[in-house]
Amino acid sequence: MRKRRVTNAALVTAGAVLLASAAVAVAMPAGAAAAGCSVTYSVSSQWQGGFGANVAITNLGDAVTSWTLTWNYNAGQTVTQAWNTTLTQSGTAVTAKNVSYNGAIPTNGTVSFGFNGSWTGSNPDPTTFALNGVGCTGGTEPTPPPTDPPPTDPPPTGPADITVNSATKYQTVDGFGAAHSIWGSAWSTADTQTLVGMGANQLGLSIVRTGLSPESSEWATHVNSLKTAKSYGSNVKILASPWTAPAAWKTNNSRVNGGKLRTDYYDDYANHLNSYVQYMRGQGVPIDVTSVQNEPDWHPDYDSMDWSGTELRTFVRDQGTKVQNTKLMVAEAVNMNYNFTDPTLNDATARNNIGYVGGHLYGTEESGRLRPYSLAQQHNKPVWMTEWNLHAADGGGSNIWGNPANAAVWNETLDDIMRTVHKSMEANWNAYIWWYGKRYYSFIGDGESAFGTVAGAPLKRGYAFSQYAKYVRPGYQRVALSKSSKASPLEVTAYQGDGKITLVILNRSNSAVNNAVIQAPQNVSRAEHYLTSQNANAASQPTSVNGGQATINVGARSISTLVFTL
Repeated sequence: MRKRRVTNAALVTAGAVLLASAAVAVAMPAGAAAAGCSVTYSVSSQWQGGFGANVAITNLGDAVTSWTLTWNYNAGQTVTQAWNTTLTQSGTAVTAKNVSYNGAIPTNGTVSFGFNGSWTGSNPDPTTFALNGVGCTGGTEPTPPPTDPPPTDPPPTGPADITVNSATKYQTVDGFGAAHSIWGSAWSTADTQTLVGMGANQLGLSIVRTGLSPESSEWATHVNSLKTAKSYGSNVKILASPWTAPAAWKTNNSRVNGGKLRTDYYDDYANHLNSYVQYMRGQGVPIDVTSVQNEPDWHPDYDSMDWSGTELRTFVRDQGTKVQNTKLMVAEAVNMNYNFTDPTLNDATARNNIGYVGGHLYGTEESGRLRPYSLAQQHNKPVWMTEWNLHAADGGGSNIWGNPANAAVWNETLDDIMRTVHKSMEANWNAYIWWYGKRYYSFIGDGESAFGTVAGAPLKRGYAFSQYAKYVRPGYQRVALSKSSKASPLEVTAYQGDGKITLVILNRSNSAVNNAVIQAPQNVSRAEHYLTSQNANAASQPTSVNGGQATINVGARSISTLVFTL
């Protein structure tokens, strides 16, 4: 990418895509001299049909307390998401206004903002800018040299920094996903497509978790969005999780505050689960996995129900075959507590009635269970991590989530969430499912003004998660790899499927690992590298291929995916 800067300038037209150009304008406060300004517009990353851009406004005179920057596109570009500004578009005209956490342009100071967009045909730079409606004229600064250009020739073959060994195989991946709203409204069709789709600015989720309500009158709520997920996504699985049985069947006669399922209603509960599965199947939504209970070890003041591990074993053993056209899961305990799954796994009849073992990540690492579950592996039962929710970065709630360049948001995303996805894969777990897919701290925004997100727009956390979800597809098998000392800061897992070798690479260090040589098990026809960092969203990166090797730069504090086509 080359970046051109124009100060106090008449317009300079970019000669190629990804050249940054700008013309500038400023309106000063009443009575102030129009000392001038400069605007720098740069395309930071570009992919087929989409791009990310950064804009910096530098004031060369008095402070501007309330600013509006305008420009026009002339090649079909459309703004899709913005941060550090309120951005609107009408036809070709784009208007950016300052927001409270961005603020004024100080005297001789700079403010900046960014956005993602889509394009068709070509993506030339804007040709005019105006700040508060006033333009300036002047000269052009020299164009700086290109930054991080792609290599023009393949590097010579040499010792690899990461070597994939596909002869050693581990678990088969079932997918990566998120939960639908368990209570309340459904995802819109557009929301669902963004979450499960495989196109530009779509996140590629392959599992959707939905709530199994105790009231059959509520079952229809999510039919359309689940049907969209099944039809629009690629091999999307649906997990249905019940929070409680109907109140009348429980020892506390209530949907909330725990309470156990009465033993004389075990058969009714099995029929209830089966009725849900058959209803959804009739609506065109096959339910791939049905949990017996969400968090049997937790009884909060909302929908919940208590079980012991022995009670779960008894229910599954005696009633499990009544739930047809799906596979049962036990038991989604809060911290993957084996006390709630071992009894079922140790009983041959009960074990044969389940397809999956599930659990939540809360406290799992602290309890030493973020590791392979040997009993489940012994009996060939896939292990799914079906819920985790963390948003400590907001300190109780703030608008930082709408700003994907916010350091606190990115640090939590990389160091906590993406790190645990990596560790769960190393633990031979087969799936990782985040809490709500649509929420201000999650994968797409919910539009709550206090948190600064745009409803339905992909968030930084969603782009990071897509580095797994979009490129490690259901049915891929994790395979072995080895690393050189140069690659030691990197946390890497590798997968094989669909004629591809895919590596997901976390670099949580503060230094880039440049010219890293990745060795595939055989010659490859193509290599693609995508990277998400504090300043990039699943952006395509330069990659050179030589035989069975690719050479890439792994940016500091990033997560990236390298896809070999064999």
